[in-house]
Amino acid sequence: MNKAFLSILVILLSFSVSRAQKMLTPEEAVSITLKNNYDIQIARTAADIDKVNNTAGNAGILPTAGITGSDVYNINNVNQHLSNGSRITASDADANTFNAGVVLDWTLFDGGKMFITKKKLNEIENLGEVQFKDKVMQTMYDVTIAYFNVVKQKQQLESYNEVINYNRERVKILQASFNAGLSPKTDLLQAQIDLNVYLENAIDQQTVIIAAKRSLNQLMAMDVDSPFDVQDSIVLNYVPDKNDLAKKLFSTNTSVLSFQKQVDIARLSLKEFNTLRFPVLTFIGGYNILESNTSAGTVISNRTFGPQIGGTITIPLYEAGNINRQIKSARLGYQSAGFALESIKQEINTQLQNALTEFENQQHLLKIERDNTALVKENLDISMQRLRLGQTTSLEVRQAQESYEDSHTRLINFEYNTKVAETKLKQLIAGL
Repeated sequence: MNKAFLSILVILLSFSVSRAQKMLTPEEAVSITLKNNYDIQIARTAADIDKVNNTAGNAGILPTAGITGSDVYNINNVNQHLSNGSRITASDADANTFNAGVVLDWTLFDGGKMFITKKKLNEIENLGEVQFKDKVMQTMYDVTIAYFNVVKQKQQLESYNEVINYNRERVKILQASFNAGLSPKTDLLQAQIDLNVYLENAIDQQTVIIAAKRSLNQLMAMDVDSPFDVQDSIVLNYVPDKNDLAKKLFSTNTSVLSFQKQVDIARLSLKEFNTLRFPVLTFIGGYNILESNTSAGTVISNRTFGPQIGGTITIPLYEAGNINRQIKSARLGYQSAGFALESIKQEINTQLQNALTEFENQQHLLKIERDNTALVKENLDISMQRLRLGQTTSLEVRQAQESYEDSHTRLINFEYNTKVAETKLKQLIAGL
């Protein structure tokens, strides 16, 4: 009765998981993720901010202009003693002063700093795009691995179901043998126990599949319980070209490109600080209106208006050592960025070599295990036939079943690990 209940439960769970599920391909999973994933949207926004900040005005190349104005009303006590000996006094004399103008401020020369800053803003924008692409590559890697993990778990469930079918047949054979008095009841009971264990494993595997699908849905920014199905197998047809990978690595890897941009930015920052030694010449122009009126005093009314033009020059003579300090700090920052670039190149190259080794090893293991799976399946089929003919023991069949399950599990893992290594290789050269 327990066996029947477990069998029904496995069937119901399989039906509930598979019903009304749209087939999802790896390419569709990646496409949905690129469209919906929140981390990618955050990275896109950050890159867009760098693009918005990259303007000639932000670099200081363009002039600034503004309108100024003020209107002040005063009540004063006037007491003026003029040079001709006369005296003017008044109490509570009102006065009004109005001032308005248009001012243009334009830096004409600052040692080239403004143009260096514009180049730096260009590199910052480029860095933002590289960092965005790096996030895209990492997310594509994550969703691809998550997708094939669902495939892997689905294959594991199919493996359990296949072993369950063998165990059902084993129970059927031993039941008939026991009824005929040809085998002890202990063999039948052990077969029933083994069947129940595999039914339980299948139920647990359904839970694993649901959790794996929820992880994939999370990456795709979908409802965690959105139904979908995945392909039944892992396609392995990638043939890496070692020379091509090595050639493309430093020119396409997003981590290397990101650190290279940081070196370029640090170099331009050093050039920026070097310009602080030069004088700064600023042009000032505008048009101003001034009008003042008072009820008492020497000047009752005053009105002036007209254009203004001029300039300022600032020559750094002594900055308490701050310019030297800033230049020295920028130079050290530039050197540090260079060290970081060489370090990441070494790290990425190590990752490439490890991924290649892992890929090749998993391919070799996969080939061996495919041959081994065929052998253990043949051995299991022969053992089942011998059990039907009464020429072997239930223990031998059980061992054959366990060998088949272990081999099939290893095969599934080798296929998955090969796909992981393949995906890593593609990620390293931004080739996903």
